[in-house]
Amino acid sequence: MTTKHSVIGIDIGGTKIDLARYDTHTFELEERLKIDTHSDKAWPHVYEDLKEVINTIRTDDTIGIGIGVPGLVRQPEGVIVTLPNIPESNDIPLKTQLTADSGLPVTIDNDANAFALAEGLNSKYSTKGVVVGITMGTGVGGGIVVDGKLFRGAHGFAAEIGHMLLQPGQPPFNTVDKRGDIEQFLSGTAFGKRCEAASKPQEYMEGEVCAFMRPEVFKEVAWMCVNLNSLLDPSLIIFGGSAGSALKPHLDEIQKEMVQWSLPNIPLPEIAIATLDDAATRGAALLTMG
Repeated sequence: MTTKHSVIGIDIGGTKIDLARYDTHTFELEERLKIDTHSDKAWPHVYEDLKEVINTIRTDDTIGIGIGVPGLVRQPEGVIVTLPNIPESNDIPLKTQLTADSGLPVTIDNDANAFALAEGLNSKYSTKGVVVGITMGTGVGGGIVVDGKLFRGAHGFAAEIGHMLLQPGQPPFNTVDKRGDIEQFLSGTAFGKRCEAASKPQEYMEGEVCAFMRPEVFKEVAWMCVNLNSLLDPSLIIFGGSAGSALKPHLDEIQKEMVQWSLPNIPLPEIAIATLDDAATRGAALLTMG
C-alpha cells in the first residue's frame, strides 16, 4: 500500500495569500484557503499571518511547502530580493526561516515561474518540450519550462520577460521612466494608462472604448512572441493574468502579426490562454517535487 503524502502550494499576492494542499500521488486538490495579505502592515506582519494559516491547512501527512512570490528570488538560497508591493521585504531568507519555523522543507520561486510550471505540466500541454508562460496582470512576469523542468538561469532571475525592452525610450504614455520595456506596454497597469477612458478592465480588449489601441497591442504581443521564438524556439507560449486572458478572442490576429514579423519559414509556437484556475498554487506545490 502506497503511503499518502501531501504538499502545500502558496501564492503570495499583494492583496491575497492563496494556499492549497495537494495529494502528492494524484495531485488532486484537497483543501484551499485564502486570506488577506495586509501588505500595508509590512512583511513581518505578513509572515506571522503566513505561519498561522500554514498551520491551519497542513496535515500530519504534509511533507513540503512551495511558495510563489511576486518578486525576484535568489537561487538556490531561496532569498527574496524584494517584493515591490510589501514594505520591509528586502533580502528576506524566507526558505531558511520558514523551514526552521514549520519543520518542513520549503521551496521559494517567482510566481510567474510557478504559473509556467503548472501550465507547462498541464495534461493538455504535457507533450510540449519548451513552454513559455507569460503573466500579464499588474505587471508582466514570465517562466520557461524545458522538458518539464523550470529554467532559472545562473542566479534564478531568468524569464523576467516584463523587463525585456520592446521600444526603448518610447513608452506608450507620458512617464519619467523611459525604459520602454514590455511591462510598460502590455501590463494591465499600462493598458489603464493607454486607455484612461475605460471604466473596467474588460473594455481594454472588447468594445469600442479602447478599440484604438488594440492593433498596436496585437503587434506588440507579436513582437514579444517573435523575440521569444528566436531565442528559445518554444512549442507553446501561454498567457495568464487578467490582461493576458483578455487576449483570448484575438489570438488569430496576434498569430497573423507573428507571421508578418518572423523570418520566413521559421516554425512559430502555438499561443494559448491558461486554463487552470489554480495555476499559481498548483505550480508552487509542484516546486516541492524537484
